Amino acid sequence: MIIDAEVGKDLIFISMAVVSVSLLVGSRHQPFPEISRRFGWLLGSITALCVLGESAPRPMEMTVLLFVVLAMGSYGVLVGVHHMVRTRRDVFIAPMSGFLFCIGAGGLMVLTWPDLNQLEQWSGFLALVVLGGGQTWMVFRGLLIGRLPLAWSQAGMVALQRGQLEGPQGAIACFEKGWDADEEHLNPMAYIALASIHRFNGDAEQAERWQESFDDAGGRPSVAEAWILALNEALRSMGGSEELFPSALDDSE
Repeated sequence: MIIDAEVGKDLIFISMAVVSVSLLVGSRHQPFPEISRRFGWLLGSITALCVLGESAPRPMEMTVLLFVVLAMGSYGVLVGVHHMVRTRRDVFIAPMSGFLFCIGAGGLMVLTWPDLNQLEQWSGFLALVVLGGGQTWMVFRGLLIGRLPLAWSQAGMVALQRGQLEGPQGAIACFEKGWDADEEHLNPMAYIALASIHRFNGDAEQAERWQESFDDAGGRPSVAEAWILALNEALRSMGGSEELFPSALDDSE
């Protein structure tokens, strides 16, 4: 082997711990933090069990450990890509799990490299190139350009219905991240929500600012009536008046 087995295990454990902590910390910057946080705790628990297993009379072999890392990375990539492309609620799990997948697959390939013939070695090399390209795409798609305007608006509505207006996961912070220059059709949803919340808080200046943005983006016709009614219902449940937040919209507006 290129490096000692014990050193290799330590590096793998450190990598697993770093990814786990990164998921827990990075979850705070996602619209639905429980997704990354849940996977971070799962990975952290498995890492702790593997480290604890090293004190057993027969510790885990390097090959088995790499299979565990590969399995966790594969599961994380599948879950992460699902949320990044389909649900669009999280962009952090896929690239972070991709690092584990590459470590597991690359490590297994290094262990078996001397036993491979020339064709298998070339196939393995091409597989590593493909893995590297896929990981680069996930990092670029997730960490660099991964904006989730629709998910932030959904998270803002959830926070609003819970009565949580302030804070990093509050409705105001979520809706302020719920617009995107590349998806302008979603912007009015965030604008009218912010205008309504600031009107509820008595901040006329901010309410007027966001109302103007809403009008410039298309006004009432650009947002589904159900969205405005849901906003009004949530604000009425927090003490807002029927006059400011009516339960039915006037079609003449």
